[in-house]
Amino acid sequence: MAKNETKRLRPAQIQLNKDHFANLKQIAAYAPANSAYTAALIEASETAMNADGTAEAQAIATAAAARDNAVASEWKHHNLMLGARDQIVAQFGRDSNEAQMVGLTKKSERKSPGRKPTTTTPTK
Repeated sequence: MAKNETKRLRPAQIQLNKDHFANLKQIAAYAPANSAYTAALIEASETAMNADGTAEAQAIATAAAARDNAVASEWKHHNLMLGARDQIVAQFGRDSNEAQMVGLTKKSERKSPGRKPTTTTPTK
């Protein structure tokens, strides 16, 4: 049996198993000594594997759609908040307490730009 059955099989290995099972079904005289390896049980296992793979693919698609919806909602809310900030400034002014309440810096509290110090080059 496998070393670590928690890791995924490579898709090539899964396809190889499917191909080999298709060939096994062609063998009319197949009668295993161990009843755990009958063609009927292997076919049931393959059917379950395909159903689980389909369920996984659908769950991944559902999760991706939910993520896309969440991202769209986040951006919609963000853009609405940016517009609301603009409306606050238009209604109350840039130097208002209301502008500060929505995360803007009051105009009077902004640091005025200072002069850059001039660099003097040493003379020889």
